[in-house]
Amino acid sequence: MDKAAAIKLVGIEKRFGNQRVLCGVNLSIPAGKLTTIIGPSGEGKSVLLKHMIGLLQPDRGEVWVDGINIAGLRSKELNDVRKRFAMLFQGAALFDSLTVFENVSFPLREKLGIRGPELVKRVEEKLEQVGLAGMGHKYPAELSGGMKKRAGLARALVMEPEIILFDEPTTGLDPLLAKTIHELILTMHRRFCFTAVMVSHEIPKIFHLSDWVAMLKDGKIAAMAPSAEFQRITDPVVREFISVGDLEQPASAREGAIKR
Repeated sequence: MDKAAAIKLVGIEKRFGNQRVLCGVNLSIPAGKLTTIIGPSGEGKSVLLKHMIGLLQPDRGEVWVDGINIAGLRSKELNDVRKRFAMLFQGAALFDSLTVFENVSFPLREKLGIRGPELVKRVEEKLEQVGLAGMGHKYPAELSGGMKKRAGLARALVMEPEIILFDEPTTGLDPLLAKTIHELILTMHRRFCFTAVMVSHEIPKIFHLSDWVAMLKDGKIAAMAPSAEFQRITDPVVREFISVGDLEQPASAREGAIKR
């Protein structure tokens, strides 16, 4: 395995019934970098993300995490590898019956058995870092969409993972809130230096955020390059997708991206 890769997918194939979703995906995720996966809707970007953490198993192929092929691992061994991961789902996936504090502390209690002052310290620290200081007593129903995303990010960070997967983290947010969440993710990434993989349709915004960009098309990786180089790719399929995504943004957003 490439020592510079935190995750390496080799020949990943996945079918749901008669539908082939992934058709031999080869992808290396650089360690310590923020890699964004883009592509048309329905191409299987979220499916690909779930293979990286073992929530889905491939029909064929290998998923390597630090020298371990997690494809086909038994539950105990897979759970050991998953301790290195955290994932922020589209809807934040908070437990409605638990407070924000209880949601964020959940993985510490259930996975690490942490209790008492250490638990309180770590949870409150993460809530403060994501801008939710003093909000631990609230329930998810009392939070705005942006605050739910922040709480989900705090829960992802509290385990101090090596790898965090973001599945369209700004879905359902207005442009201003989406910008805030993107900036928060970027700030946390720079601060804690974890490996980040983000699925997003936010073009051109993701070019400002990402170290690397990969495009999934027709069940395979059509292109992958550092963010600045990706924007100069001349392949017509890539160019068309980038251009359409850019045109869908408000003029002010496009101008902001150019200035950055």
